[in-house]
Amino acid sequence: MASFSCPVPYVVRCSIAKEGGDFNKQRYAKVNGGIIRSISEADLLSRSAKASRALIPSVAENGFVVKEDVRQKIPTKKQLVDPYRQGLIIEGGVGYRQTVVIRSYEVGPDKTATMESLMNLLQETALNHVWMSGLLSNGFGATHGMMKHNLIWVVSRMLVEVDHYPIWGEIVEIDTWVGASGKNGMRRDWLIRSQATGHVYARGTSTWVMMNQQTRRLSKMPEEVRAEISPWFIEKHAIKEDAYEKISKLDDKAKYMNSDLKPKRSDLDMNHHVNNVKYLRWMLETIPDHVLESQQLSSIILEYRRECGSSDIVKSLCEPEEKGILRDVDMIEDSEISLLNGFSLASEILKGGGLLGSFDNGTLRYTHLLQIEGEAKNEEIMRGRTTWKKKVTTTIPFSTQ
Repeated sequence: MASFSCPVPYVVRCSIAKEGGDFNKQRYAKVNGGIIRSISEADLLSRSAKASRALIPSVAENGFVVKEDVRQKIPTKKQLVDPYRQGLIIEGGVGYRQTVVIRSYEVGPDKTATMESLMNLLQETALNHVWMSGLLSNGFGATHGMMKHNLIWVVSRMLVEVDHYPIWGEIVEIDTWVGASGKNGMRRDWLIRSQATGHVYARGTSTWVMMNQQTRRLSKMPEEVRAEISPWFIEKHAIKEDAYEKISKLDDKAKYMNSDLKPKRSDLDMNHHVNNVKYLRWMLETIPDHVLESQQLSSIILEYRRECGSSDIVKSLCEPEEKGILRDVDMIEDSEISLLNGFSLASEILKGGGLLGSFDNGTLRYTHLLQIEGEAKNEEIMRGRTTWKKKVTTTIPFSTQ
């Protein structure tokens, strides 16, 4: 399992009437079912900031504030607006929307956000969701009831689908909400859209379970915790899956392999184990360079099996899935003559004549496995599947859907 604690939203009896749009448009705040007055999101953010500053205590003589709760200012009551994180409660009081700008350190060589950056944004908005709920305790996204039982959230499965990657400097809105997953689990979904066009760039869904922080074993959901979070569950899915497609286990015969991967201190999260985004990096490092240069990661499925600690040594395995005549783009080398079904064909003819081009217009899929080496007897950390499509330059449709 990997953990970034999953945030739980809070229920408020106040809602913003219209969702979407920019922060200067007028909205009506409803309190206990009655419209009190027209107000803009910018006004809400400004007023909330002033109220927050009024609550800040004076600083100690040495210039430092000692208590963590004073420095963090974790809300003890439900909040509608977070001016510092550009966040708002939506979905009738149970969802959360955050506006973010894609920073320079979140993009790759092509000036678009990386999958790692998107995963970090999903994690951050999830945590900020529970931050605003008034339920956040001192744990990494854990509620007050969870802390009483020494419980933390761990993610067991995640699926992210990307149609378009945001570009450097672009403003995007990220919506997130939660729902029930079985008797003891929770589902969290996300939507990432362009603020300028309203076009949905990416969707994500995930499944979470609880783990005892001391025994490191999975736990049933205590009734006290269920009472805290169940009022915020809604039946809404960012991605609808009819059935899970099984991910096969790889062995040492896998085509690509990276061994002797050692976590760094900077890879550990607040729960003292390797963050799930680091797992993604280890996976993607096994993808051939020419695939990374010509293809775009369009979807990723991650199934977490166990934790990875700072002392573990990890092996990353990767196998391309069968795809028609060609199994992998690297069967055709730039400087060589390739043999295909007994005929010699120059690689430039393949690339220009449509065979490789036709292949590139399809998809590539890879199966991944992260496992612990050594005395752990190759114990699995995570299985995954990545799907890749040819990079294309397209005009993003202007849509509010």
